[in-house]
Amino acid sequence: MPLNTLLDRHSAYRPDHPALVFNEQQVSWAELRHRVDSLIHQLRGEGLGVGDKVALIVDNCLEVLEMYHAAAKAGFVVVPLSPMLRGSGLTTLVNDSDAVAVVTMRRMVEHLEPVRADLVNVAGDRFFLVDGEADGYRRYPDTSVEPPEPVRAADLTDDDLYNIIYSSGTTGLPKGIVHTHGIREAYATGHAVGCRIHPESVAVHSGSLVFNGAFLTLMPAMYLGCTFVLMEAFDAAGLIDVMISNDVTHAVLVPSQIIQLLADNRFDEDHIPSLEMVLTVGAPLHLEHKEELVRRMPERFYELYGLTEGLCTVLDRDAPHSKLGSVGVPPPLYELRIVDDDGNDVPVGEVGEIVGRGPVLMPGYYKRPDLTAEAIRNGWLHSGDLGRVDEDGYLYLVDRKKDMIISGGVNVYPRDIEELVVGHPSVRDVAVFGAPHPQWGEQPVAAVVLDGPVDPEEVRSWVNERVEARYQKVGVVYAVDAFPVNVAGKTLRRVLREDYLAG
Repeated sequence: MPLNTLLDRHSAYRPDHPALVFNEQQVSWAELRHRVDSLIHQLRGEGLGVGDKVALIVDNCLEVLEMYHAAAKAGFVVVPLSPMLRGSGLTTLVNDSDAVAVVTMRRMVEHLEPVRADLVNVAGDRFFLVDGEADGYRRYPDTSVEPPEPVRAADLTDDDLYNIIYSSGTTGLPKGIVHTHGIREAYATGHAVGCRIHPESVAVHSGSLVFNGAFLTLMPAMYLGCTFVLMEAFDAAGLIDVMISNDVTHAVLVPSQIIQLLADNRFDEDHIPSLEMVLTVGAPLHLEHKEELVRRMPERFYELYGLTEGLCTVLDRDAPHSKLGSVGVPPPLYELRIVDDDGNDVPVGEVGEIVGRGPVLMPGYYKRPDLTAEAIRNGWLHSGDLGRVDEDGYLYLVDRKKDMIISGGVNVYPRDIEELVVGHPSVRDVAVFGAPHPQWGEQPVAAVVLDGPVDPEEVRSWVNERVEARYQKVGVVYAVDAFPVNVAGKTLRRVLREDYLAG
């Protein structure tokens, strides 16, 4: 199958071309094959084989990328987990994934030690540190060691598991989303075409590698043999420096990162002429920010709406400007429908639940056929998101079903209010949620990140003078320094609401 042949192919045909860049370290395709073969040889020596799960609890580093390549060639199953996990949250996911080994880092030892005995599938000697050793934790396999013989790729099929990615948990307990080798092949080919990635491209990733959005450029890079630049963590000024110094062509970012980049005057086509794509993913980007991005980076803006479970639309850089408020259309081989509560298609322009299917549709949640049956019905993935499709087939997001506010018996969509609030000249970002109200049941509340010295009450008055309907009026506006986010950089509206209600 293609995935397990790619590393050997690029090592043979473009051995000196940069494969990975991390900090000051550059690794060619020939060097990467050597490192990955060494890793596979040593892990096989530890008894790991096809289908064995390896939990990765590390910050961004070369070792994570090595493990992703090793999984492609040897059939290990990678389980990337957030280093922010603690206690039962950590043990639950490691055990749920059936991980037989843990790769982590020294700063996680103090959090792993109290629960280590509860990790029932991990043998006592299969805890590895990427940055040294500690009592009971061995050094990550030395990838500078020459394997005694060339490592042969495992005999794999499209149905073999490649990874288990746990949902971000913005709406509840994370679920293990399964991706097979076939699904990752579809990521590789589909996003290479859709994002116009080519063998000489240079993709940068500055967010956490736990985030599935990393695979939007990582898989095409693995497929085409181009260069993948990894940063330790997102930093707006640092990312611009990396883009300039590495002639970066493609970048995937979440909205909160784009907003920070827009605050830097160097984020434009004059300073970063090599940039061919800025793709936003993970959460809706407000129209005001889209407009500014398009002004600074003409013909470079893409937006992807999708679920890790396997639904996708793309707003292409060449889409008409009139469609900028949408999230695009389904790519080739994908289908999209808008349905009512009974699963029936709604008329064009009406709001309903977004459902879809395509070549990256997951086989299911790991060991949860009950939840799989709720999410995938008659072959269609039900997103839990509300949207509408216009007469040209472009999808417009409305909101998540669970975020909808019911005020006086009327459905109020936070996104509609957010688009208005962010138009205030002193508001950099906004998140709207529902809070209890003695008369109406719920009322909208807006948390804002401000750019200047302005009274939140003035913002509230400004917004309420401009809303289309009385039930959209905001009861409270309050300022925060920054929004709580998960490891993927998505705003945790649920946490904002809980903090607000707690006073």
